[in-house]
Amino acid sequence: MEVRALRRGAACALLLGLMGSSVVPAQDAARTIAHDTPGFVSTARDLGPEEASKQISVYLWLGIHNQDALRELVRDQHDPSSANYHRWQTAEEFNARFAPTAREVATVQSFLAAHGLSPVSVGERNFYVKATGTVADVQRAFNVQIHRFDVEGRMQRANLSDPTIADPAGSLVARVGGLSDAGFEPHAARATNPETGQPFAAAPLSAVPDGAFFSANCFRPPEVVNFSNDGELPKATYFGNRYGADITNTAPGTQPPCGYQPSDIQTAYGLSRVYQAGLSGAGQTLVIVDAYGSPTLAYDAGIFSDFYGLAPLDLTILEPFGPPSATTPANAAGWAQETTLDVEWSHSIAPGANVVVVVATSNSIDDLGAAILYAVHNHLGNVIGDSWGSEEAKLEAPPAYDFGAFESILMAGAAAGISIDFSTGDDGDFYAVEGVTDVAYPASSPNGTAVGGTSLALHRNGTLAFQTGWGNNITRIATYQDAKGFNPPLVPPLFEGFDSGSGGGASRVFAKPEFQRALRGQARLVPDIAWLADPFTGVEVVCTDTSCGLGDTGSLVVDVYGGTSVAVQMFSGIWAMALELAGHPLGQAAQSIYRLPYGAVTDIVPVGSALDASGFILTPTGFTYESAWQLVAPVETSAPFFSALYNGTSTRWYALSFGTDSSLFTAPGWDDVTGVGTPNGWEFVEAVAHAH
Repeated sequence: MEVRALRRGAACALLLGLMGSSVVPAQDAARTIAHDTPGFVSTARDLGPEEASKQISVYLWLGIHNQDALRELVRDQHDPSSANYHRWQTAEEFNARFAPTAREVATVQSFLAAHGLSPVSVGERNFYVKATGTVADVQRAFNVQIHRFDVEGRMQRANLSDPTIADPAGSLVARVGGLSDAGFEPHAARATNPETGQPFAAAPLSAVPDGAFFSANCFRPPEVVNFSNDGELPKATYFGNRYGADITNTAPGTQPPCGYQPSDIQTAYGLSRVYQAGLSGAGQTLVIVDAYGSPTLAYDAGIFSDFYGLAPLDLTILEPFGPPSATTPANAAGWAQETTLDVEWSHSIAPGANVVVVVATSNSIDDLGAAILYAVHNHLGNVIGDSWGSEEAKLEAPPAYDFGAFESILMAGAAAGISIDFSTGDDGDFYAVEGVTDVAYPASSPNGTAVGGTSLALHRNGTLAFQTGWGNNITRIATYQDAKGFNPPLVPPLFEGFDSGSGGGASRVFAKPEFQRALRGQARLVPDIAWLADPFTGVEVVCTDTSCGLGDTGSLVVDVYGGTSVAVQMFSGIWAMALELAGHPLGQAAQSIYRLPYGAVTDIVPVGSALDASGFILTPTGFTYESAWQLVAPVETSAPFFSALYNGTSTRWYALSFGTDSSLFTAPGWDDVTGVGTPNGWEFVEAVAHAH
């Protein structure tokens, strides 16, 4: 494995004396940068003013030129009837027509310096000017008050109102970033042990030499399970499909919950035929943008590749903005696991592709945006996988939303022929966490490709048995075994409800793009496509325990992960193999997905079972029948689902359902859990490549 770590120091030391005549003449009118206040300001608990002497960084994102022409160009580049079809823009061509100018940058620099803020760097293509200063100076410069807020147990800062710029620079600035440290969250998910409410324990890598850690046979034949109370009532009999191994079976390869190796996924999704055709992603680069990174990423991913018999990993780790921030450890939680998962599972699908990780210094909107811009400007690869996002309503305040600065980055990527793919999130319609239905951004951008999630069941021979849309509900049906070995049933069952599921639905920000014209409604709908994401049918990931928050020994462990993070990186991998076969850039994947012929994707439809978990409870007052529907309540749709009896990791028992994704559900054709479906191996790769 080759690892190349590169770092670009702080760029562009700015000297006001050099600006001179390049500064735009002064104007009197102040301009408010509308819709530049985070949505959580109106709902989170205000903890009072931020410390005035605290040093923070701000990004002044400049508006790009000719936005309407750029949107039209991107649309034409994906229209086979247009003269601009697949005529991708070079950086020089883009800059000449659309990028902010050096003169505009100088005007913004002058404003910052005049208000006591020290310019630090200018972004690629003049997209932004970054500066530092105290909170007090920032508040004066932009006429705002910055407070701290308790946002779901995490302290975050935010401006109370939209910023104002009383300077000629005001007419040039599209967004003032950094007033808030709100950011994106990783979409990796570990299966939660219902016994503890915590994820399952990882397994030491040394435990099994052949890598068979977690069972690939998640589902077992149906069983009758009796629950009694030492001759007393209540007692119960349940019958149905079984999920997971018996808790008494601790042999390697049976550990809960369930997890697939790369070979399992390659077989299940028909990728063997792709590899037999000589494709592996060779000559392509999978670009991954993540925050913070992992200190043991290269080592962990290299061991993973060797351990599972994949081709050697060619990994480049870039830190173009310096080392990741060490001042916000709470925000860094989960990003080492995310980055490790992203590298290992994009490589699992396209083992011949190079992998480049661009590490943002934090998970802020601006730092991650700057990292994508860096990848686009330097054209590091023709596919960028991003496994993170946040609810639209959290990022910007209603009723009017403005993601213009970030959208400019995505449009620049689209114009260059790059597919920028985003995960749709792991909380279904987000109602369980937000109290309102929502979708994740940037997945909801019409300039990106949104990847949702499925659950996967395999036959004993490793071939695909069935898929459902990812969505789990959990109900506890029996309590702990007592000293005499009896398991009393719970009366009534304890409905723990929705656990997790694929994000999807209609954007409240973006109108329906042209490539979705055949779908319902007037809004951008997500996802576009899907792949495995359910952590209860997840994938194995190798990581140093201290890096990934899985222990404190510094040793390698194997754990099971899901989340739409897995789905988006696997999709980026198969897209790289389509690029390899095509021999040229294919542009934004979402633009092609809706034109694919029959057979290129597997349409995910509701999956039911006559053997779903159900039972009878006998109490002193008589029998109670708990139907499959009652056992996974509340179910918000009438679509069929698959459910199974599940022993957990103690003697308590559960009913676990699959295909119950909050208010979202699968259906023939496009749906708001899985989009058009999942890639169908060789048929998908061939259809995508030959369609262009």
